[in-house]
Amino acid sequence: MSNEMMPRPPQRPLRWTDTILDLPDLLNDITEPAYLVGGAVRDALLGRPVMDVDIATSGSGLALARLIANRLGGDFYPLDTERSVGRALVETPEGQVVFDVARLRGDLRADLLDRDFTMNAMAVDLRGDLSLLIDPLGGEQDTFNRVIRRCNPNSLQDDPIRTLRSVRQSVQFNARIEKETLADVRAAAPRLLDVSPERVRDEVFKLLSLPDATKALRAADALGLLKIIFPEVEPLRGLKQEPPHVFDAWTHTLAVVEQLIEVVATISPKRTDATAAQFSLGMIVMALDPYRKRLQAHLQQTWANDRSHRSLLLLAALLHDTGKAAPGDAPERGVSARITDTRARALRLSNAERQRLVTIVEYHALLPMLADLTPRSIYRFWRATGEAGIDVCLLALADHLGTLGPYFQQDAWIVLLERVRTLFHAYYVEHDRYLAPTALIDGTDLIAALHLRPGRMIGELLELIREARAAGEIETADEALALARANLERRNQ
Repeated sequence: MSNEMMPRPPQRPLRWTDTILDLPDLLNDITEPAYLVGGAVRDALLGRPVMDVDIATSGSGLALARLIANRLGGDFYPLDTERSVGRALVETPEGQVVFDVARLRGDLRADLLDRDFTMNAMAVDLRGDLSLLIDPLGGEQDTFNRVIRRCNPNSLQDDPIRTLRSVRQSVQFNARIEKETLADVRAAAPRLLDVSPERVRDEVFKLLSLPDATKALRAADALGLLKIIFPEVEPLRGLKQEPPHVFDAWTHTLAVVEQLIEVVATISPKRTDATAAQFSLGMIVMALDPYRKRLQAHLQQTWANDRSHRSLLLLAALLHDTGKAAPGDAPERGVSARITDTRARALRLSNAERQRLVTIVEYHALLPMLADLTPRSIYRFWRATGEAGIDVCLLALADHLGTLGPYFQQDAWIVLLERVRTLFHAYYVEHDRYLAPTALIDGTDLIAALHLRPGRMIGELLELIREARAAGEIETADEALALARANLERRNQ
């Protein structure tokens, strides 16, 4: 074994959880070489929680993953039978740990050389001393120096998704992308079109899950990545907007994403006194804290493959004004919604994600137009948006802040917050009235009493009755029938 492949003590101790430290004893009967590799080693070096563990073995990754699941009382899943990649999900005192086990690509050195960045190309012998590091590419020093460096000159061309990963990890670890790697990122950017939509989607959602997702978006934009993934935002650059907008459409979009992160942070369990120190965020605390726990539950929901709702909401912010640059006289929100639908399909989002995303974008500008929130308009808002109305309200707050920028107006902000508070009160406190009003009569009653035939008119009359019920205008079945009868008479005049 060459000197560079010899295990050695790292500059700082590797901090493993008890679950990892127990692995050598639990697997002491395996005969094939196996190594902890990639991000798990980097995180152990940095003293970060190690919850995602990559293992490379010269044997079967499927067999070793199954063995880990069995011996740690977890669940086994085959990820790629052709390439012998398996996954074990194990519940531990520290939380769920994901073990992904794959067959080595050649020997260990070749495997590490074929990885993305040097900080992810370190290894620890699972059958040896877990305190010793194997680091042929200088990943330890790059980790401590906070440098993103590609493992070989072809790293990014071989797998262009690594261009996005370089941005994400540079923000995640507050690291700079080394000069040659930076040039390779720019050169490989167009080849993102050759990557499967599912892989691009997953990397985009990981990027949007960062605490400072705006910084990552700006970096991706500067490196020419964003226009490849989201070509619909390119026409927004430099597009002038009418007052009260103070930014061009692209600057405004980034400002809205940034403000939405702040709005969500103000609601989140991690809020501190510093989080809400400025007036705009402090007023959110005062207006919306009665609904904070329920808003947190809403934001903590996940979509397919554990994609976070926060990331989906930020994606809506990124796409919310894409229709502004479209030619023609069609309403901008409708064009933006259609563009968003197309992009959601291209990213292979689930139908539920796509529908939520499109609804948020379609109705994001509705709230400022509701000058007076009457019971009838409150009902119509929630009827149109459903649960997505919560996201519409949050995006509307961010959109307002991203529109005015430094020309923030306290009075206008208080008015908007009061509208949001009223809508949240209706949703969370008066849900039955506005979202599920009690049925006074049904279609059969209408047909019998008014001598109607089944058809679209029955649905229209029932909706008219539900709306009047929510508005407090009718309370009994007789009043519902009278309302329907009067409506029919007006139609026949």
